[in-house]
Amino acid sequence: MYLSRLHLEHFRNYRELDLCFSAPVTLVQGRNGQGKTNLLEAVYYLATSKSRHVRTEREAVDRAAADEPIPYAGIRGEVVRGTESTTLEILFTLRGDSLNYTKQVRVNGAPRRSMDLIGHLRAVLFLPEDLTLVAGSPSERRRYVDVALCQIDRGYCQTLSRYQKVVTQRNSLLKQLQEQEQTDGPATAAQLAFWNEQLVELGTQVLARRHTYLAALAPIARRVHAELSQQQESLELLYLPSFNSGLYSEQGYRRLREGEEMEADELGRMEVDAATIGQRFRERLEVRRGVELRAGSSLYGPHRDELVFLVNGWNLRTYGSRGQQRTGALALKLAELQAMAEATGEKPILLLDDVMSELDVQRRAALLDVLADVRQGIVTTTDWGQFSAEFQEGAQLLQIEAGVATPVQGSL
Repeated sequence: MYLSRLHLEHFRNYRELDLCFSAPVTLVQGRNGQGKTNLLEAVYYLATSKSRHVRTEREAVDRAAADEPIPYAGIRGEVVRGTESTTLEILFTLRGDSLNYTKQVRVNGAPRRSMDLIGHLRAVLFLPEDLTLVAGSPSERRRYVDVALCQIDRGYCQTLSRYQKVVTQRNSLLKQLQEQEQTDGPATAAQLAFWNEQLVELGTQVLARRHTYLAALAPIARRVHAELSQQQESLELLYLPSFNSGLYSEQGYRRLREGEEMEADELGRMEVDAATIGQRFRERLEVRRGVELRAGSSLYGPHRDELVFLVNGWNLRTYGSRGQQRTGALALKLAELQAMAEATGEKPILLLDDVMSELDVQRRAALLDVLADVRQGIVTTTDWGQFSAEFQEGAQLLQIEAGVATPVQGSL
């Protein structure tokens, strides 16, 4: 699988771009603010139907689009698998007389849902801010896992979407019941029963799938991390539910939640089936019903779960140095590449946005080793000098200035 062609119209700062990819690695150079990240964002859009930077569709549209009879922005890509080619399109068009834009998705010219775009093109995006993935909020790590899983398993994405809608509905009911208790006395459990069952059914599927994915990801991340730390550190990557679903012993779960130092064999990890997870989830909701009513919010479930990094037994988020946290984040991203390839049988596109300047020599070398093995990679930089003449000779070179991409011949 590879992206053979990318066409942009009025997307971000690109008035028009028609780019054919001619080498396994494309190296894109330009000063800050010229459109390097926007190029990667367009590819990521085609892979996930979402952006890491755009909050509203309006932000995706170039200002020059206002000169068109009907302002619009478009992303189109040709994805090749063997002898077959698939055209993926995302179109942003003005909604009526408002200033808002609506997003439309097409696959081979036929209108599709955003979810139907996922899986045709897979990509791993590594941004400078991802180096803080370990130190960031739990929601960032949940989002990271969900984006990776959605590209691997479209069914997971559908289940996750349904689960999120149930959480919204249940939160609304909890808020109503909270207000009812304050005015009319205690609320009845029967009013929550339907949404509890929905939460347990869908939440159990989400939790179990995340755990399975991380169980496959963890040993890869451990190996990569050991290489990056020159065998000085040992990484454990753990999925920590908001309630003890049976994955750990009670003592191991408590210590993990409290961030205590612990060895891997102290966790008491166990194999657990969906039925057990569902039973424990249901019991937790029943026991803590009063707490949730007082909070007016759903306090348990995959939307509250966490991804924990332990290095030599210590929680990396709490006790790790900035350098150790960067190593953990890099190990996670590099492991994701391999895990996604093993799960789907196809290597994803690796998108690197000017991360070389944030890494030391050893970690740069690790990334270059990975690039040598990818089916396709797109790398941005502000400085040609970060890449050797040998590397440049084997890559497609582009220079971007003010949204215009110019091919470059020879190494610089």
